[in-house]
Amino acid sequence: MRYHTAKAIRAQQRFIRSQRAEYDCLSAFNLLTSDLLFDEVEKYLPDHRERLFPPTETLAMFVAQAMSPDRSCQHTVNQAAIQRLVNGLPRCSTHTGGYCRARQRLPIHMIAGLTRYLGQQLDQRLREAWRWQGRRVRLVDGTTVTMPDTEANQAVFPQQAGQQTGLGFPICRIVGITCLSSGVVLDAAIGRFNGKGGDEQTLLRSIEGTLESGDVLLGDAFYPTYFFIARMQAQGVDILMEQQGARKRVTDFRCGKHLGARDHLISLSKPKIKPDWMSETAYKAAPERLVVREFKANGKIMVTTLTCPKNASKRALNTLYQQRWNVELDIRHIKDTMGMNVLSCKTPEMVIKEIWVCMFAYNLIRLLMLQAAFIADILPREISFKHSLQLWLLRSQQADTSDEKMLLVVCELIAQQRVGNRPGRIEPRAVKRRPKPYPLLTTPRSLAREQVRLYGHPKKLK
Repeated sequence: MRYHTAKAIRAQQRFIRSQRAEYDCLSAFNLLTSDLLFDEVEKYLPDHRERLFPPTETLAMFVAQAMSPDRSCQHTVNQAAIQRLVNGLPRCSTHTGGYCRARQRLPIHMIAGLTRYLGQQLDQRLREAWRWQGRRVRLVDGTTVTMPDTEANQAVFPQQAGQQTGLGFPICRIVGITCLSSGVVLDAAIGRFNGKGGDEQTLLRSIEGTLESGDVLLGDAFYPTYFFIARMQAQGVDILMEQQGARKRVTDFRCGKHLGARDHLISLSKPKIKPDWMSETAYKAAPERLVVREFKANGKIMVTTLTCPKNASKRALNTLYQQRWNVELDIRHIKDTMGMNVLSCKTPEMVIKEIWVCMFAYNLIRLLMLQAAFIADILPREISFKHSLQLWLLRSQQADTSDEKMLLVVCELIAQQRVGNRPGRIEPRAVKRRPKPYPLLTTPRSLAREQVRLYGHPKKLK
């Protein structure tokens, strides 16, 4: 077994070296060192004077902070101070005030724009064979993250309505569009968890322009409303989503045009009541009827605008929709692996920057994975994200991070770990390890401190 494993690794290394001339990492795909990305950075740079932490260096430190297991500002400033000493530059203070003020000066649109730009550039470089029937497949989903309990954060991103004041944490909702083939983030919308304009459909409407004619969009049952389907058809975008709960109860496969077993075409009528978010002009412009396809597979009722069973069979659509689970893995990588699940910034503006920096760092790791996939001739989804992040962090500790031989070796190591071949995997959403035996905080922290002073710490739970 060891012989065959070593033999397979040596064969893969020989193939990578043979592909080196065709897929030159540094010249063709490493956008970090290309003039293309450099010009984009220059376009977003604000007016600034020479400081210890100029915008470009501050952004680089912010990205490194997002990738590091220790995401504190102190650790990032300490790294910069040591790096200056290694490079023979004058020493600098290890106080974090200058770096924190430099982060505040970074424009949000700069970080967000670079994240979108990098995602678009990576998406344009994907192989045709990685597409589904020659079409780009997009994934959409939403998630939430929490942040420090400050008055400023509570004002913009209030906590859940059922929580008492001082016991909850500000929470925001994020809806993102990613690429099925590569996993890169193409765009995202950030909003409040509670209140008007904070639902996933509203946030998705703000980034629909990312989708292009010919795309196929996969999503869950939150999204396939009548007016959303109409807008997607007007843009030339097809959808494949689980049917909404209200519609499931009235689905009758005996009606409509029969296409196969529990597979039919139906005609939907425009709702008579205009949604509050929709203008009167847009409501009148919406089509009076829509023709969509419904089918049942794996116990789910699906809705799609891919109505031709010859071009898109029920089996093919079911197989495609099963890949929607990749967006859940992408969210897990961004939130858990990148550490974005619990944010650290104490103002709403910095919270939004922190979110975009995490997604920008995520796209940079996806760039490295694409490089490895290109030269090893494997699918990007077969590569481990966490493995790639670990190798990148180890590589960044080297003195010369632009060494081409080092990058080639890193790509070889990245391509060795394969993941994703887990058809039908089922895992319980439960935690086996028990938490520490401490009671929950049921009063504001200031009041709890006073109670500890008067009565001491409460006993541990048994």
